[in-house]
Amino acid sequence: MRLKSLKTTSKMPEDKDQSLVEHLEALRSTLIKCLVALGVGLVPMFLASPYVIKWLIAVMIGANEAELNYFAPMEVFILQIKTAAVLDLVVCFPYVARKIWLFVLPGLYDNERKFIRSIVLSSASLFVIGVAFCIFFILPLIINFGLSFASDEIRPMFGISNVISLGLWLAVVFGVMFQFPLVTYSLIKFGVASYETVRAKRPYVLVGVLIVAAILTPPDIISQLMLAVPTYLLFEAALWCAKGKNKESNKLDIFIR
Repeated sequence: MRLKSLKTTSKMPEDKDQSLVEHLEALRSTLIKCLVALGVGLVPMFLASPYVIKWLIAVMIGANEAELNYFAPMEVFILQIKTAAVLDLVVCFPYVARKIWLFVLPGLYDNERKFIRSIVLSSASLFVIGVAFCIFFILPLIINFGLSFASDEIRPMFGISNVISLGLWLAVVFGVMFQFPLVTYSLIKFGVASYETVRAKRPYVLVGVLIVAAILTPPDIISQLMLAVPTYLLFEAALWCAKGKNKESNKLDIFIR
């Protein structure tokens, strides 16, 4: 009786008889709404981009006596467009994520819906933490590292496009890489990979994280380690959480038997 009640608590996906054409139409409508939102948001983000660039310079350069220069007439204008595009993606992300969520919602089981709802807040929080960690800690560290080579004979002259583009790129990279523990937890949660298998692959995971960090960051050991170390620590945290869930599942299986 217990086993029967467990099976009946998970409903089948809704609209299972919905035709392929209707699915494609729903997908087209979702994509159009997302693109329209991104297009509309680009204008105010472009107007705000100069202030964001100024703020990033203040955070990254700080009290250092370093000048930022531009070397082409349209360089700053193009930089503002890049900055506006990144801001637009960040600001419109909740709306885009909601539309995608509403599109995939009918095809999920009840337990899958509950799990996805539970990690939405965690995903957003980890992304914000990764971006903030990069902007307030990693970027000033990289600038200070570069300025440490200055001398009476060698004076630093940074290009504003290089500095700001690096800052925007690394901020997005850190936000995305901080999602890694959620991916690990989800794979174990849905049985794609067992806890024991993932735990046994720790050395390979560490090497993979180091390789990805080396690819995504500038060619200096500091920024690579600053990305790889917290990412791997978050992986260990996700593995620890999955261990607890694994024990609960084992107890439930014993109870059913």
